[in-house]
This record gives sequence, C-alpha cells and structure tokens, in this order.
Amino acid sequence: MTNRSAEHGSFTIERTYDWPPALVFKAWVDPAAKAHWFRGPSEWKETARELDFRVGGRERLTGAWPGGRMSHYDARYWDIVPNQRLVFTYDMHVDDKRISVSLATVQFKSAGAGTRLSFTEQAVFLDGFVDGGGREQGTRAHLERLDEALKRMPATG
Repeated sequence: MTNRSAEHGSFTIERTYDWPPALVFKAWVDPAAKAHWFRGPSEWKETARELDFRVGGRERLTGAWPGGRMSHYDARYWDIVPNQRLVFTYDMHVDDKRISVSLATVQFKSAGAGTRLSFTEQAVFLDGFVDGGGREQGTRAHLERLDEALKRMPATG
C-alpha cells in the first residue's frame, strides 16, 4: 500500500540581470533560447523537449539519469503578460510516479538598464517525496544558466 502524503513548500528567488525585460522574457519563451539554460545538470541527458508558448500551451521536458531513472516536467501556461509576467503550473514525475505539483509566477521588472526577475514557486510534494530544498537549488541553477545564456543572445532580442 502506498503511503499518501502532501507536504507543502514555497520559495521566492530574486535576481537582477544586465539586460532589458524584453530580452530576459525572450529567453523564457523562445524555444531555442530556453533550451540553452532550462535543462538538467551535466549527468542528465535530455530525451524530449517541446514548448507551445501561449495561454493554455504546454511545455514538456524529459530526460534520463545515469542508471536509467527518467524525469518528466510537464507545464501549462495560465497567464502571459509579455515582458512582465508568466504564471504556469507544472508537475514532476520520476519514472511513472508523480512527485510534485507546482504553481510558479515569474515577474520581469525594469531595474535601470536591466531586469529585476522575481520567481515564486508554491509546491506540494507528494506521497513521501522529500524535497530537502532541492527544488529551490535547481531553480537557482537554472537562473544562473539563464544569466550565461543571456550573455550569448543578440542584444537586440
């Protein structure tokens, strides 16, 4: 019998980037740009990716870990305000087991010539999955890779 449980967590990460909101927003919504920074760590190998960026659209990312374990990210966009805000939900699976469901809000605000990005996530971790801060740590790694990807994007957006 599976032990059913639901543990909640939330976090907010704020970062300032040296690029204007339009360029930072583009890095989230352009499939080629997003593929450069929204990925797993080096030992994880991507096996499938799709991005249908529109309200009601989906984003999916699947990959394999050494030893064969699979992770699956499946998101749906609920609110899009270009260059200002994204609201989406997503669930995560390891193999065939759903481990979490999250609501995420990303806000893009002008900060001088750059952008102040605020990422807030509210998550429920399911059926004994213990996050231990891993979700926030992974999101911080994504946002660091975003900075590196922005350095390689054309300044015109």
